[in-house]
Amino acid sequence: MRSSPRPRRRSSRGPAVTVASVLGATAAVVVAVGVGVPRALRRQAAIARRRIGKPLGEQARDADRVWRRRLEGDPIELVILGDSIAAGLGADRPKETLGARVAKGVGAAARRPVRLRSVAVVGSESSALPAQIERIPSDLRPDLAVIIVGGNDVTHRVPLDVSLRHLRDAVRVLRARGARVVVGTCPDLGALRPVPQPLRVLASRLSRQLAAGQARVAREEGAHAVSLRAAVGRSFAREPETMFSVDRFHPSALGYRRTAEALIPALVTEWRARP
Repeated sequence: MRSSPRPRRRSSRGPAVTVASVLGATAAVVVAVGVGVPRALRRQAAIARRRIGKPLGEQARDADRVWRRRLEGDPIELVILGDSIAAGLGADRPKETLGARVAKGVGAAARRPVRLRSVAVVGSESSALPAQIERIPSDLRPDLAVIIVGGNDVTHRVPLDVSLRHLRDAVRVLRARGARVVVGTCPDLGALRPVPQPLRVLASRLSRQLAAGQARVAREEGAHAVSLRAAVGRSFAREPETMFSVDRFHPSALGYRRTAEALIPALVTEWRARP
C-alpha cells in the first residue's frame, strides 16, 4: 500500500478542477445529449466521487530547472503547457513529473542540457493556453514545446470547435516564437475504472473525438501530434494499479514515464528537423 503523498510545493496558478466537479460535469454531458437515465447517471457520478476522493490536492511538483546539466552545450529550451497531466500532478518527486522525464529523455538523445519551464496549471482547459503562453518570458524563444490538454474540456462540456480553436491559436503563437511543437492528444477517459458505466463509455467517446480533432489541427499547423490513447492507453487500461496514482485518476510515476517515452521520439524528431 502506498503511503499518503507528501504536500506539493508548487502552488496551482489557476482554479483546480476536482474529480468531483469533473464527474458531475460528465454526468451533465450525458444528460444533455440524452444518453441514459439522468437519475442513474447522477448516482453513478456520486459513486465515482466517493471512490476517487481528492488525495493529491491541487499542487504539482516543481520540476523547472536544467536537466542533464553535465552535458555540453547551451541548454535546449523546453516549455510544457496544459493541464494536470502536463503539470505532473501525482508524481511524488520532481524527477518523476512528465516535464522532467521528457527533458531528461530529450537531453540524453540530443546530448545537450535541457532547461524545462512548465506553465501548465492543474485543472486547465484549452481556453487557458493563451494565459499560459503569456507566462513564458517574452525574451525566450523556446526550441521545443509540449501541449497536453483536453480532458477538462470533455468533462466541462466545452464545444469541440472551441477547444480546437484555442489549440490552433496556441500552436500558431508558439511556432511564431520559433518553437517546434508536439501535441499529446487527449487521453482516453474510458480508462478511468472508478467511473461507472455508461458514464465511462460516453467520456471515452467524447475524449476520442477531441483527440482526433487535436491531431488534425496539430498537423494543419505544422505541429507533431502524438496519440496518447494509441501510445499508452492500453497500458493504463490493463495496468491501472501501477499506471495510476493513488486517486486512480492521474498517472503514477510509472504512468508519467510511459507517457514521456511516447512523446520523446517526436520531440527528438522535431529537434533534429529545426532549421
